[in-house]
Amino acid sequence: MIRPVAILLAGALAFAGALAVRAQPTATVDAATVVADGMPRNLSAFGFFADGSGQVPVRGVVPYRLNTPLYSDGAEKLRFVYVPPGQQAKAGGEGLLDLPVGSALIKTFAFTEGGKRRLIETRLLLHRAEGWVALPYLWNAEQTEATLALAGARVAAITPAGEAIDYRVPNKNQCKECHGLNGAVVPIGPKARNLSRSWLADFADAGHLDKVPDVSMSLPVWEARNAAPVEAVARAYLDVNCAHCHRPGATASNSGLDLRWEQGDPKALGVMKRPVAAGRGAGAHLFDVVPGKPGESIMTYRMKSLEGGVAMPELGKSTVDREGVEAVERWIAGL
Repeated sequence: MIRPVAILLAGALAFAGALAVRAQPTATVDAATVVADGMPRNLSAFGFFADGSGQVPVRGVVPYRLNTPLYSDGAEKLRFVYVPPGQQAKAGGEGLLDLPVGSALIKTFAFTEGGKRRLIETRLLLHRAEGWVALPYLWNAEQTEATLALAGARVAAITPAGEAIDYRVPNKNQCKECHGLNGAVVPIGPKARNLSRSWLADFADAGHLDKVPDVSMSLPVWEARNAAPVEAVARAYLDVNCAHCHRPGATASNSGLDLRWEQGDPKALGVMKRPVAAGRGAGAHLFDVVPGKPGESIMTYRMKSLEGGVAMPELGKSTVDREGVEAVERWIAGL
């Protein structure tokens, strides 16, 4: 049986904990705007940043990073979480932090071009009384404001690998495709197992979290993946990049794949499983994962494609994640 492996990498975990909860400017979030009905035209209406162009958050908006991040054409991602004053998130074991109504998750995507960081978009997840609401905001050329982009957008950009792309800002409905679970919008990223213990401890010490979650199996830190077990690296990558759709109750549940970190059934992970709904996406391949043969596996075939109807993930990338492909190929080769 294939199971995730506990990662004990002291140096890697220290790296992951580099973003500690720290003192911030004295301005505060407009808490009423976070929970109010409607969709503000400008990102600045929420008051999340003391300096938007510099991505300097106000007091109470806490930066964080993920051990293994989602790939988005190599974009730099600046992540922040806000919990309203007087309330706390609740630890939910190794899974998602249970953030109270009034909380917000803020994620800005940027590329460095000509030695200068250029903000492209900021995506918000707002926890309102009716549930989570996803809103995309597009930064202007002057980098002074981001404006609501319900229809999405395409922006010319240069990736860290030097590839010229039309970066895709998702429309509001596309946000639901990745964040949809059992008909509701839910967060994806801030799972306790994908956050450093030191950050979780600081978040709790600051009063934003009721306790430090008990995590037995942390996802490896991506930058330190060469020091981690091959299986753990690949499984973490699939959990972060694929499992939000490929799991029961999500948008690709009809595929029969369940790529979550906690899944231990080889068949659910695709091992010698025939595709259920791949269509032409399977190419000439017969099984999702063929042990010892990544070149014959549908999983890596689709990861390496940019062709519509074949490429996986379907959204959120215009380039192939070569490092991610390599990680999954190494795992399959060793099965």
